[in-house]
Amino acid sequence: MRDQSFRGHVKNLEQQGELFRIDKETDPNTNVSAIGWKTYDQFGKSTLFTNLKGFPGWRLASQVITDRRKWAIGLGVPEEEVIPTVVQRIKAPREPITVDTRDAPVKEIILIGDDADLTKLPAMWTSELDPGPYIASGMAVIKDPETGTRNMSYHRQQILGPDRSGFLICPRHALRTYQKYQKRKKAMPVAMVVGVHPAILYAGGFTTRYGINELSLAGGLLEDPVRLVKCETSDLEVPADAEMIIEGEILPDAMTSEGPFGEVTGGYAEEGSTEIFVVKAITHRKDPIFYGMHSGAPMTDPQSITGTCIEAALYEHLSKVEGGLDLLDIRCLGVSGLMAIIVKLRPRISGQAKTALMAALSSPYLHPKLAIAIDEDMDASDLNQVFWSLTTRVNAEQDVTKIDNTRIWSLDNVSNIVPGMSPMYRIGTKVGIDATKPWSSSKEGNTRFDRAMPTNYESVNIEDFLT
Repeated sequence: MRDQSFRGHVKNLEQQGELFRIDKETDPNTNVSAIGWKTYDQFGKSTLFTNLKGFPGWRLASQVITDRRKWAIGLGVPEEEVIPTVVQRIKAPREPITVDTRDAPVKEIILIGDDADLTKLPAMWTSELDPGPYIASGMAVIKDPETGTRNMSYHRQQILGPDRSGFLICPRHALRTYQKYQKRKKAMPVAMVVGVHPAILYAGGFTTRYGINELSLAGGLLEDPVRLVKCETSDLEVPADAEMIIEGEILPDAMTSEGPFGEVTGGYAEEGSTEIFVVKAITHRKDPIFYGMHSGAPMTDPQSITGTCIEAALYEHLSKVEGGLDLLDIRCLGVSGLMAIIVKLRPRISGQAKTALMAALSSPYLHPKLAIAIDEDMDASDLNQVFWSLTTRVNAEQDVTKIDNTRIWSLDNVSNIVPGMSPMYRIGTKVGIDATKPWSSSKEGNTRFDRAMPTNYESVNIEDFLT
C-alpha cells in the first residue's frame, strides 16, 4: 500500500526541487503567511517552516498543491495527465478500511479535555483584515444521523479560545446533515482532519451528489483504500495517516460572529455569523507538520483545490456534449478568484465553441461566471495568449453571449443577493466569449488570424546557442 501521508508529499516536493525549507525563526502570527505567499508568488515553491516562534515541536508547510506540477507529484503522474487521471480514477472509488489504533500514526499523541487546546496550534494569521488566526485547512468528517453516510468537506475555523472556534457551514451537504441534528436538538459530532495526502485533499473539495463518501473517491485517486481509525470521543473514523485530528461537536442552537476572512476570490468574505465548534480532543503525530493553508489573493492552495475539482468536473461534463468535443485543455483560473474558465478545443463545425461555453457555464459548480473558448494553437495556461485571442479573434457583436438572472457563486460580491436570503444565495450574469478563429471549412481561410511567430520557432533550441 502506497504512502498516504501529508509529510510524504512534503518530502517528495523537497526532493524534486519544489519546496524551500526555512530554518530561521518565523512567527505564524506575524510573518509566516507573507513568507509562504511570497515564496510561491516569486519562485513557484512550497515552504516548510521548521522554527516556529511560540510553538516548539511543530513545523508548518504551505502552498503544497498550488499548481499542476505539485498535483502531478502528489498523484504520481505526468503534469499533462493530471486532469484525465483524476477523471478516470474517481470513476473507480475504493471503500476505506479501518486499522487498529496501534497502526495509526495520528494517534501517537492524544490530548483530551483541557489538554486539547486550539491556541497551542500554529494556526496562521493569514490576511491583513482577518481578526485573528484561522485554521483553513481542516476537513470535517461527519455522519448522517439517519443513514450513517459519511461526508467530508472543508470548513474554516476562526480560533475563539482554547476550546472553541467558529465553523462556517455553506449551503451544501454538510448543512443538510447538520440540520438533521438540529431537528433532534443534538450537537453534531465532527472530526477535523488537518494534513493529509493530496488525493484526500482533492476529495474533500470535490462536489458530488449527497450520500457519496468522499473518502471512497480519495481511495480511487490513491488506487488504494484510505486507512481509517476510530476517533477518541465519537464513532467517527478519520484518516489514520493524517498529521492531526481535532475532535469536537457543533452546537445545535448557538452562533457566533466571524470574519472578515480573506477568501478564495482574492478579496474578503463579509463579516457574519457562524456555528460554534467545541473541542473535545486533539490527536496528532510526533514531530507534527501543521498544514498552513493560505486563503486570499491568488495563487493559494484553496484556489488550486477547487479549481482542479472544477476542471475535472468540466472535463467529464464536456466529454458528453455533442457526443464528445475535441477538448484539448481546460483551466479554471485561480487568478480570477475561480470565476473564469478557459476551454481549449478544436471546433469541428461552426457554433461548436459556443456550445462548449454554454455547457461550461452550466457545470456542477456555480463558481465560473466567465467562460472563454480558445483554439488549439493557444496555451490555456498562458494569459498573454488568451488575452491576445480576446483582442484579435473576437467580434463582440457575435462572439459574446450574456446570460442574465442566473444563479451565481455566493462569494461573487458584485452580484445581487436574492431578496430575503443570506449572502450565500446570489443572482447575476454569466458571460461566454468565443475567442476561437472565425469558422472556415478550409485551413487556408483562417491563416490571417494566426500569430506571426519567428521562422522555425518551434524547432530552434536556444540553449544550443547560449552554451
